[in-house]
Amino acid sequence: MILPLQGIRVLDFTGVQSGPSCTQMLAWFGADVIKIERPGFGDVTRHQLRDIPNIDALYFTMLNSNKRSLELNTKTAEGKAVMEKLIQGADILVENFHPEAMDHMGFTWKHLQQLNPRLIFGSIKGFNDNSPYTNVKAYENVAQAAGGALSTTGFWDGPPTVSAAALGDSNTGMHLLIGLLAALLQRDKTGQGQKVTMSMQDAVLNLCRVKLRDQQRLEKIGYLSEYPQYHPGESFGDTVPRAGNASGGGQPGWLLKCKNWQTDPNAYLYFTLQDHNWSQVCKAINKPQWVDDPNFNSVEARQPHILSIFAEIEKFTITQDKYAAMKYFDQFEIPCGPVLSMKEIAEEPSLRQSGSIVEVQQKERGTYLTVGCPMKFSAFTPDIKGAPLLGEHTEQILQELGYSDKDIAQMRTNGAI
Repeated sequence: MILPLQGIRVLDFTGVQSGPSCTQMLAWFGADVIKIERPGFGDVTRHQLRDIPNIDALYFTMLNSNKRSLELNTKTAEGKAVMEKLIQGADILVENFHPEAMDHMGFTWKHLQQLNPRLIFGSIKGFNDNSPYTNVKAYENVAQAAGGALSTTGFWDGPPTVSAAALGDSNTGMHLLIGLLAALLQRDKTGQGQKVTMSMQDAVLNLCRVKLRDQQRLEKIGYLSEYPQYHPGESFGDTVPRAGNASGGGQPGWLLKCKNWQTDPNAYLYFTLQDHNWSQVCKAINKPQWVDDPNFNSVEARQPHILSIFAEIEKFTITQDKYAAMKYFDQFEIPCGPVLSMKEIAEEPSLRQSGSIVEVQQKERGTYLTVGCPMKFSAFTPDIKGAPLLGEHTEQILQELGYSDKDIAQMRTNGAI
């Protein structure tokens, strides 16, 4: 099976999550990804949140599959020489160090271009070069805060709320992936590499575009009628508020309790009201009189008491388990879905069959579950393999570069590897 990125070599100078998520996808697409790690320690996630003593943590294995690991100390003269040799033969180099770290190592963008004009250099930072915070270190929740997600997530009578989804980390990695693939296509046309930068703030902001839409609407008309806290005649405020479980897409939605909600924290169904399907909603909940009632027969009429309408629908959902409720409403073409716990997701057969959840064999650990490739291709299916042990491929990679066994032994003595 010929993979899309077969023959592409990637130098993975990243750690933790944002960078590794990007380079892992490149590896799944067939690239030879060489993860360059600090000798004797490696990526910090090898050691974080361990569930088995002295074994690489799931945090690491779930972000670094299909890669090769090279232990290399670029602070030594020999290590820097190896790195330069690797760069000369690479297609892509990805890093997510703190600002200016690569420059301090001696690998400025200018020097990288001198070593390899065809190199595509991918860089992840917390903030872009024009930001007043460009030198500030950023992590997941910092990015969610600075990108607009926090201020618009949660309930209006509570504090801003962090999302469990990795909007700052893996989301940024996927955004950089798109940029790197575009740069590869452009290189095919021009023969020249380029620098692709991705800030965590920008990646979060890109997913918050509908909230920027709402901010502009708010400034034009002074209110946002689709938000649950809107009441005609009352002051709305001058910034997009938190909206609880409201849809935000122009179609009212809410989270409804289902059977056993008292003991199961995930016994809920998300229910969406579509204006064109209002008559079907009325039919589903046995409220045929609402179809033509002027208090209910338009979006504008329903909005002032939208939560009361959802409460009426909940009188039905609370008698059903979430799967039965979804199946029932699907007959009426009503968009809805159950809240799935991570345990339910891990055990869901259809996600295994589709490859969205895969079981991987890992050296020393055994088997573990990980998230598979989210894109489904008709021409190929990524074969997801275990993550490398620290330095597992050091000698192999150095031999490929032309170093002898004697050279490699000397490097070990000098602390270069």
